[in-house]
Amino acid sequence: MSQVQLVRLFRLGVQAVFNLVIVALLIGLFVGVVRTFLELGLTLSEPTVRLGLKELITNVLSLVVVLELVRAFVEYFEFERVRLEILLEVGVALALRELLLLLFAEKLGGLEVFLWSLGILALVVGRTLAVYYSPVRRKA
Repeated sequence: MSQVQLVRLFRLGVQAVFNLVIVALLIGLFVGVVRTFLELGLTLSEPTVRLGLKELITNVLSLVVVLELVRAFVEYFEFERVRLEILLEVGVALALRELLLLLFAEKLGGLEVFLWSLGILALVVGRTLAVYYSPVRRKA
């Protein structure tokens, strides 16, 4: 088997795996959306409004993270590479989700909130720099 055939086989394998991952993520996303809408009734039935909103916010933030992951995989197919700005956006969404969940659980003090905020700010600054110094932008 020649090197060209091996590379072609490798690309087909990668495409098949990525297609399966995208399908799995999309199914998970649709199931998450349906369950979130179905659980809106739980928001009303919880003993306090805060508990109901906590569950709703947790579900919505999880959906945002999954949506960003799907977007990263689709970007890979479009450009045959993963752009740094997309990865940083996934990181920002995940960090914000975790920060908000910890805040709702009242597990963070002032210093921890400050450090989480600095971390999120660093991700946002990194994303901004990735967009500003992207190869596509430099060519234009």
